Amino acid sequence: MKNYDLIIVGAGPIGLACGISAAKAGLNYCILEKGVLVNSLYNFPENMTFFSTSNLLEIGDVPFVAHNDKPTRKEALEYYRRVYESWKLNVKLYTPVQSMTKNTEGYVIDTPKEQFSTKAVIVSTGFYDTARKLNIPGEDLPKVKHFYDSPHPYVNQKVLVIGAANSACDVALETFYKGAEVTMAIRGNEIYPKTKYWIKPNIENRIKEGSIKAYFETSVKEIKPHSVILDTPDGAIEIENDFVLAMIGYTPDYSLFEKLGLPIDEENAKKPIHNSETLETPLKNVFVAGVINSGMKTSKLFIENTRVHADMIINHLKKELTQLA
Repeated sequence: MKNYDLIIVGAGPIGLACGISAAKAGLNYCILEKGVLVNSLYNFPENMTFFSTSNLLEIGDVPFVAHNDKPTRKEALEYYRRVYESWKLNVKLYTPVQSMTKNTEGYVIDTPKEQFSTKAVIVSTGFYDTARKLNIPGEDLPKVKHFYDSPHPYVNQKVLVIGAANSACDVALETFYKGAEVTMAIRGNEIYPKTKYWIKPNIENRIKEGSIKAYFETSVKEIKPHSVILDTPDGAIEIENDFVLAMIGYTPDYSLFEKLGLPIDEENAKKPIHNSETLETPLKNVFVAGVINSGMKTSKLFIENTRVHADMIINHLKKELTQLA
């Protein structure tokens, strides 16, 4: 079993930032990632453009140069790979964390490959890997997708897009432009007001002209192999359908929190309980970093405003570990 000062769970941008801060502080650290490097970003749609500018996504003093003001997913993957290589970060990929138990030195982290002993832990797992569920009949059909990659599979297909925020509008437009017959099911009475400024007027105009059919104040009642039933203000209707793209958002991985023993504030957006100044949880020397700190309010925190979490945690942790030495 290998011994570390710090184990970081999650090799997303903030997990990498924590690794960089740990390296600067001279801590013996390891980053554990269940999938690929920056796994959440890898699962973004292949043609996605960030809302943030490239300089707001920078970490570790490595310049992020993009072709345009708003970088693409492809550029972000290349950038964070360069960060990883520039800092020679100690990352173990395809190493999911299964459990965490306390011992005299701190904690033991179990993975399918090996065990790790550590004095401290940072959990920085993001939320994009865990999709919100519709919890309706037919959601488990193969034609239902909670993650979107490319418009190609939907050429000449009847597609239902569920949602009205950035992802849903982006997907509706892209599949429409590639030849899909697109319908949207929108729970509210309008497109989400904070949708990206270059997307919102486009989707509203496509709906207005009838190119994309939108049902407002509507929920999906049931998904069938070749149709869907919508609950509209005028009653239930059934429409033909080939694919359902449920772009209704994502959540932190609460099953992982449970495995780690991290307490959750059920009455406050299911946020992991933590000290706002040190980001330490009620578990001694166990911290939470990045967007998971907002719980279910996933539109509150982003890469750009959580980059500071790395130094906040490491500065506090270094003092704690010095006292233990």
